[in-house]
Amino acid sequence: MPTLEWIGKSKVINHHQEVPFRVLERKYSFDENGQHDEDNGSENMIIRGDNLEALKALLPRYEGRVKCIYIDPPYNTGNEGWVYNDNVNDPKIKKWLGEVVGKEGEDLTRHDKWLCMMYPRLKLLQKLLADDGAIFISIDDTEISNLRLLMDEVFGANNFVTTVIWHKNYAPKSSAKFFSEDHDYITVYAKNKMAWIPNLLPRTEEQDKIYKNPDNDPRGLWRPDNLSARNPYSLGLYSITCPGGRVIPGPPAGRYWVVSEEKFKQMDADGRIYWGKDGNNIPAPKRYLSEVKQGRVPQTIWEYEEVGHTQDAKKDLKAIFDGEMPFDTPKPYRLIERILQIASDSDSIILDSFAGSGTTAHAVLNMNKADVGHRKFILVEMMDYADSITAERVKRVIRGYGEGKNAVEGTGGNFSFYDLGEPLLVGDCLNEAVAPEIIREYIWFMETKQPYSPPSGGNPYYLGQHNDTGYHFYYEPQRVTVLDYAFLSTITEKADGTVIYADRCSISEDKLAKMGVTFKKIPRDISRL
Repeated sequence: MPTLEWIGKSKVINHHQEVPFRVLERKYSFDENGQHDEDNGSENMIIRGDNLEALKALLPRYEGRVKCIYIDPPYNTGNEGWVYNDNVNDPKIKKWLGEVVGKEGEDLTRHDKWLCMMYPRLKLLQKLLADDGAIFISIDDTEISNLRLLMDEVFGANNFVTTVIWHKNYAPKSSAKFFSEDHDYITVYAKNKMAWIPNLLPRTEEQDKIYKNPDNDPRGLWRPDNLSARNPYSLGLYSITCPGGRVIPGPPAGRYWVVSEEKFKQMDADGRIYWGKDGNNIPAPKRYLSEVKQGRVPQTIWEYEEVGHTQDAKKDLKAIFDGEMPFDTPKPYRLIERILQIASDSDSIILDSFAGSGTTAHAVLNMNKADVGHRKFILVEMMDYADSITAERVKRVIRGYGEGKNAVEGTGGNFSFYDLGEPLLVGDCLNEAVAPEIIREYIWFMETKQPYSPPSGGNPYYLGQHNDTGYHFYYEPQRVTVLDYAFLSTITEKADGTVIYADRCSISEDKLAKMGVTFKKIPRDISRL
């Protein structure tokens, strides 16, 4: 399989493993009571900070749980003037490239920089995605070819699903030098293509209008299908005698009947073949409307009439922000709703790590209101406007916006806003500034790869049981802990095996082995993400 090479690749290919694990610090929550300091327990999150570090921070709770990921990364067009800098020359990215790639980074082209930025983020997104989930990436011609090769490397070429063409402009650009670029791409990959099943889309009235019933078939409306196709089929070559007497010697040159002769005769006996009014037409299998009413298969060309265009997105944003336009390149929320219709369920977790103006949260809230769903959103935005634009939009969507005839009713809902906090480890030591409960969640995940749920009971050091093994984290920030017989006597939880983390151990390995106990030293034996 072809692989993509670029300057700096060797420095970033494993960089996602070197990113420090930082805790998430909740700054405030928002719900029907407005903004407040108290934790409302919301599972909706908006995170301000470097999306690489934020994605790493999400792993203990969300690895393998995100059903749908949508990202709208920088298109790398070279355009300099936007709030969301679109050529990877933002000072934060330049600083990151200098630290990670080093002096070699001084020779990077614009495309090298973009690839260095994207690769480790895609690696972490792949980890967060559920086995039956899919990722949708907006992009244009500038990086579409590089993105495909990059995604083939990270997700596997066999997990490529399709590339959607979104008709984003409703009028051609008269100022275009060569062609008016009226579309963007949305590249789609599954975590495991064999496990991902896209949802069918609702049918439209226009699609149903093509179904008729010229022969008064009691089974209802139908449309004619084509009996022949170009796909070679060994049983698809035979002559057909029409009811009116006409003999059709076989399918047209280079084509084949799509069913065997035996299957065709059975369909005709069942009244599923239409021969035309005179009985001498080329036979057409009937496709009944009742058989497709459950929905329609998603197509790869999305017209703006159905999913919105760029001007729709700007109009919506101006309405939300009282006539102001705080963000230059928003996506229409109907576009994201289409993605969620295809790739999420009513209780799915949806992640957007290039959140921009917060369109993804807007789409999630709209859909939850429409079908009383419980979808959860996680947004990450590294720019300073994460609170003033991204979160502010979500607040206004939740409580409603506009006045008079232009008023839009609120969706309801809630979220919590987070900053990236302290690193869990400082050098080789646990950071005492990090709350023990956060460390416990991390230890549990590293041992079990399962989300942490604090066990009931009075043992403050017990993490829980997984696969018949009990886990204990004997940690106190201000004193040295020792695994000794006195500590063992406090363990009342029964399990086939026991893993105990502590600073020290005063019991020999032989005796521990006889008791089915494994000692792990803090911090030496704490695994790194």
